[in-house]
Amino acid sequence: MMERECAMTTTTPAPVAGPAEQAAIAAVPARMVAAWAAHDADAFADLFAEDGTMILPGLYQKGREAIRAHMAAEYLGRYQGTTVTGQPIEIKPLAPGAVALLTQGGVIAKGATEVAAEDAIRASWILVRQGGAWRIAVYQNCPRDAH
Repeated sequence: MMERECAMTTTTPAPVAGPAEQAAIAAVPARMVAAWAAHDADAFADLFAEDGTMILPGLYQKGREAIRAHMAAEYLGRYQGTTVTGQPIEIKPLAPGAVALLTQGGVIAKGATEVAAEDAIRASWILVRQGGAWRIAVYQNCPRDAH
């Protein structure tokens, strides 16, 4: 029996086009910060693709409506009076119209001015271009530091 050699080819996705596109991608976390500051669950959920997924420690929400409902409840509960921060640290092109965005930040407790060390996170965002806008297909975060 003759073995066939299989040549593996890999391609590197093209870099994200230009400074304007990079700025639009980096603006997504800023839009999340603004939605959170207003405790606006609709604006928060609108950042996600219709079938977007949000994964947090102990939480899995799939779909824009489930994310909206979850955040509406949380803004009245444990996130009441909080703000959030998130700064891009890296953009990784994945394919045309898709990027991975890495950020660091966290929830700022009511009355605080910065993220407490135990609330600091790093997050991975998979963004997709839909209808001329960058939307979150997948968001996941984890604690920044080992506890």
